[in-house]
Amino acid sequence: MYHPQSAPLKLFVLVAAFLAILFLAWSPLTAADKVRISYTAPGPQHGLLWLGDTAGVFKKNNLDVEIIYMPGNISAPSLMSGEIQFGQMTGALMSPIRLQGGDPVMLLSVQELLDDRLVVRPNIKSPEELRGKRIAISRFGAASHMRVLNMLPRYGLSEKDVTFLQIGDTPARIIALTGNSVDASSFSPPDHLAAVQAGMKILLNMAELNIFYQGTGLVSTQRYIVKNRDIARRMVKSYVEAIHIVRTNPEITKRAFVKYRKTRDEKQLEDAFQTLRDIVKPKPYPNMESFKTIFKDVSERIPAAKSANPREFVDTSFLEELDKSGYIDGLYR
Repeated sequence: MYHPQSAPLKLFVLVAAFLAILFLAWSPLTAADKVRISYTAPGPQHGLLWLGDTAGVFKKNNLDVEIIYMPGNISAPSLMSGEIQFGQMTGALMSPIRLQGGDPVMLLSVQELLDDRLVVRPNIKSPEELRGKRIAISRFGAASHMRVLNMLPRYGLSEKDVTFLQIGDTPARIIALTGNSVDASSFSPPDHLAAVQAGMKILLNMAELNIFYQGTGLVSTQRYIVKNRDIARRMVKSYVEAIHIVRTNPEITKRAFVKYRKTRDEKQLEDAFQTLRDIVKPKPYPNMESFKTIFKDVSERIPAAKSANPREFVDTSFLEELDKSGYIDGLYR
């Protein structure tokens, strides 16, 4: 039997169902904030960024993150121009920009101590024998250059005692080293293992020198942060959660390395995982002493470095919020 009052009810149900479907289809596209972030090398120190992608941490925090590989000489200018909103880069890359009037700041640190391996040809027996030798670097001012510069004085050497050659990324430097085009180069672990397997030898483990040096960290600009504090907050939260995964779940972490380091070799994956796990801290505050080392390195060419305050190069406000609220400690209970 037909009931006139049932028609409006059916119509209401149909409209409600349609709106629900429309909302479900539309909301994911509008909820996530789009950000672009770069990383400068395929080394494991960039693994937190990769893990944020593969483990769904960014999506969980309503971030639609586009991850872009960019060498440092492209990444830093891209950050300053606004082409990217965040960058994983070293203190050595961002500090000269700020010292000369730019506004990059580090939100958290991944690595605060030098841990590179100085790999040489088999005939070199000691660091002192580097005098007059050719050292491969990716480019002038990059980590592979600055870290060796920081090491040389400990063995009575200076920049004038060696010849630095700009060769390029890690594979190119390994080829140059094994092909006798250069005599030495520094590599972040575990990338040094490929050179060792090809017959080269480790001359020095810089981790044993205990040199504070601000390596990779999450960097943005003050201009962007002022206008997008909630996005920056969620980025920092994502990194803190990724660190927790590294420290508690090797298998998920290795999955990120499979995708971004493009290898399924179990030993390489284990070495990369252990490297990242060893360097990251649950509370990844940048180290002020690590920035001071960088200021010393660049003080001759940038006079402002002599009086620079490292606290002006960081913004730990988001990390402090998570820390003081008990959120970080809660992850490990």
